[in-house]
Amino acid sequence: MGKLKQKGKAGAATNYINRNQALKKLQVSLADFRRLCILKGIYPREPKNKKKANKGSTAPTTFYYTKDIQYLAHEPVLQKFREHKIFLRKLTKALSKRELSIAKNLEKNRPVYKLDHILKERYPTFTDALRDLDDALCMLFLFSTFPATDKINSETVTNCQRLCAEFQHYIIKTKSLRKVFLSIKGIYYQAEVKGQIINWLAPYQFSQQVPDDVDFRVMLTFLEFYQTLLGFVNFKLYSDVNLVYPPKLDTSKDEGAAGLGALIIETTNSLATLSTSSHNNEDINNNDTIKEEMVRKLESEKRLKTLSKKLATIKDQGNTTSEIQPDTTKEPEVISNEEIIDEFTSSDSKYQQDVSSKTYTYSDIQNASIALTEFENLFSNCIFYLSREVPRYSLEFIIRTFGGQVGWDETCGVGSPFNESDDRITHHVIDRPTSGHRFLSRAYIQPQWVYDCVNARKLLKIEPYQPGKTLPPHLSPFVEHKEGDYIPEFEGDMEEKELRNEQEIKKDTSNEETIIPLITSDEPYNEDIIHQMELEAEATGISFSMYQEKQDQLAKNQKIQNTNNTKVQQPSIQTITGKKRAAKEIEEKEVKELAKIMMTKKQKTLYNKIQYGKKKRQEKVENLQLKIIKVTINYSLPLRAGDFFESFWIGEPIIIPLGLVTRGEGVSVGVGVGVGLGVGFAVGVGADACKSFALGVGGAPKL
Repeated sequence: MGKLKQKGKAGAATNYINRNQALKKLQVSLADFRRLCILKGIYPREPKNKKKANKGSTAPTTFYYTKDIQYLAHEPVLQKFREHKIFLRKLTKALSKRELSIAKNLEKNRPVYKLDHILKERYPTFTDALRDLDDALCMLFLFSTFPATDKINSETVTNCQRLCAEFQHYIIKTKSLRKVFLSIKGIYYQAEVKGQIINWLAPYQFSQQVPDDVDFRVMLTFLEFYQTLLGFVNFKLYSDVNLVYPPKLDTSKDEGAAGLGALIIETTNSLATLSTSSHNNEDINNNDTIKEEMVRKLESEKRLKTLSKKLATIKDQGNTTSEIQPDTTKEPEVISNEEIIDEFTSSDSKYQQDVSSKTYTYSDIQNASIALTEFENLFSNCIFYLSREVPRYSLEFIIRTFGGQVGWDETCGVGSPFNESDDRITHHVIDRPTSGHRFLSRAYIQPQWVYDCVNARKLLKIEPYQPGKTLPPHLSPFVEHKEGDYIPEFEGDMEEKELRNEQEIKKDTSNEETIIPLITSDEPYNEDIIHQMELEAEATGISFSMYQEKQDQLAKNQKIQNTNNTKVQQPSIQTITGKKRAAKEIEEKEVKELAKIMMTKKQKTLYNKIQYGKKKRQEKVENLQLKIIKVTINYSLPLRAGDFFESFWIGEPIIIPLGLVTRGEGVSVGVGVGVGLGVGFAVGVGADACKSFALGVGGAPKL
């Protein structure tokens, strides 16, 4: 016979512990317990059965894992908290007795704790730290805009500003920014660092009012941990790209509100040259080894500089179908075996289909890398000048990240590389409806143009973004549209449609070249041949629907050409494949109906809910499309028919209403006849169908 289990000695009662029991076990106050849990990343847990976890009680309590509390009992920071408590007791005792010398000694020996070991425990790898960097950046950018108060020290605000500027400089150096969005809360950024996507929110730099109903003790505990985390991350990131960390701060520029320009970014190569010059007189052997290392670094830098040229040559080699013929006018470049990267593709097509539906070759990866390089150098040929009313802290960061040069007004801060009258400026960013003096050699744009160009990954047209004009909608690049969702159309970018049309035309022409021609009347009809042709079309990458469309089009052309021919022709591929497709659709429909019949009641309920959700989404999409049509109609031609007729014809026009008024709107047609001048017409939609119109279109040819 086994041992009898006693109540509260096993199961949930021992796996969970409430907060009061944890405080008694650790012998700390509630504030220190909260700080310790935040630093260690321990959070309350919700047991499946609260009554069992609380040993039969149903009172509302907060539970923790018992193992987590045991884990906290051995934390070195807990011992530092106890030492700090003892220190405060001794300090108050010395000050009460007016023993100032003892108080000074105690102040010098104040216990200080570090969070280095906690970071190593919570983030075993650097990738784990990058994945948890979103909240840290949001918190630091928030506190960098706060004023110094009795709750927030000025040193904390300054440290947050420094850490944020260091991270921004790394993004500028590596060109890692991918998306930007202006919202009511602030500016959303997305960067790709070491293959990890990092999103953070930076508030607008207005005068912040610190709220009173926020517990800053909890927020400052999080901030303390996030400051340490971002400091370690910045050190690692700077070390990987050979930058000196921490960067030096130019105090004069910092006092003059230079922003990102106050930090002096240096590479480790410059320090290496200084160290070699200092050690030349001491040791010759060390000098030789340092020279060898410098030579290796220079060679690697040269190879990196010529990488774009090599990629361009490889691209040309991949695009040509025949062998590359050397140019007789120019000497061919000699490429070593190390510089040539072959494109390996599997010869077995069946193996490719089994492994994955999409096989990426080296040319695909190369095209993606070239597109990314072009995107990273989006503003490389642009020189911007920022007026004093635009957000310089954001635009400077974005423009410099994408390779552009930027200057600003002297009233915004010191350190501008050029003035407003510089002839090299190509874009002048202004946020006023009019400006007094304009330079003809530059384009005047509103700040939204910069953000929309980044999200569109190309330079957009300038006309919709000129000062004083109504801006196109600023769409969020973070929205991922699913199948059937409403996708708003970007009015400011008409080039996208043209490019899509050109790509579709090219795709159609390429597909026409690869499609197998129809079987003529002279060729015998054979289903095996048709099946073989369909398989060959699928092997070339053409879908079955596209193949059928092309075959239908070719069948129509052949029918038009052979209208005068009276010979009886064999059945074409179009008719046969059309019958096959219709039979296949009927079969799929029957299978679907049978599947519905075989469903259980629970499955039918779930299926009906899914269909109901799809129907609701479709109705929402249709309503949004109708709303856009109404908006475009109301803002396309804002004219009144009465004014139109009075200015165009002599006499009062005759209005013939057609249709009934619905919700204050109606449709009517007006015909006006001028004495000896001409006859015209007008069609409009308006609130009053008989007297006036919201829209009017008309014309009167001369008799």
